Amino acid sequence: MKKLRFIPDDTNIHFMRHRRWSFPLSGSLLIASIVLFLISGLNYGIDFKGGTLIEIQTAEQTADLAFIRGELNNLGFGDVEVQEFGAPNDVLIRIQTQEGEGEDAEIAQQRVVDQVKATLGNTVTYRRVEVVGPRVSGELATTGAISVLSALLAIMVYIWFRFEWQFAVGAVVATAHDVIMTIGVFALLQIDFNLTTIAAILTIVGYSLNDTVVVYDRIREDLRKFKKMPLKEVLDQAINRTLSRTTLTSFTTLLALCSLYFLGGEVIRSFTFAMIWGVFVGTYSSIFIAAPLLIYFNLRSDSVQKPGDEDELEEAPAS
Repeated sequence: MKKLRFIPDDTNIHFMRHRRWSFPLSGSLLIASIVLFLISGLNYGIDFKGGTLIEIQTAEQTADLAFIRGELNNLGFGDVEVQEFGAPNDVLIRIQTQEGEGEDAEIAQQRVVDQVKATLGNTVTYRRVEVVGPRVSGELATTGAISVLSALLAIMVYIWFRFEWQFAVGAVVATAHDVIMTIGVFALLQIDFNLTTIAAILTIVGYSLNDTVVVYDRIREDLRKFKKMPLKEVLDQAINRTLSRTTLTSFTTLLALCSLYFLGGEVIRSFTFAMIWGVFVGTYSSIFIAAPLLIYFNLRSDSVQKPGDEDELEEAPAS
């Protein structure tokens, strides 16, 4: 029985030619992402803003959001957000952090929960109640930022030792590209940004790095094998030979993530959305950012074959 192949073995796409549009496109999108972050900001969840989050389910088929919002606004707790969360009778309530310090803040937050339950009574089912103080939320935000920066630094050190400094810088630039683009999408769509999103970003970092290392490993092998071949041809050849693995891995990962996005519920939707976006942008950056950067880093200046050189290139085995 003949094997089904999504990518033919003799694929010969000239990826390096496309750097003329991929770099300007990525540069423009990175600038747009930073501008969106500075102007619109992120829709921080309770993990980072602090406050009270209550998820309820009403007995009616469709929740009366206006009524619930009016009842809670009468309590005088300040900013109250009431929105549909999944099914028509599922409601998510967010209430801003109450003033106070130390134990007083904790008491104030707990009083919010007690009064909300007293107001809504037993007509609703309480599915989730979370209370995060302002100090804890600030620590979580700081820890999340440090974790992402630490991951990028560790990546640079690892790639530097395994390959050469050009590969290390290329991998970090491509990974930072993916992180900034992900933050830009969250700023544009105002999707809830919480701790699970930080976990998704760290997972994206690992996924993108794995993709980049596979391509870089083949590039290193071909650089040793084809010492007279122009660098651009070496890069094109390496990407074409890993293209089947790259596309199939991305496709199978997307199948699982799409199932989680549509069937996993609202609680993990921001996580799975970040991961789906990360698979697309991570695959793109491995091919169109990480590899072409090696040309500008002058990875092998003597790799261009001189005119009249009669040495024949060894034919590389198909992957």
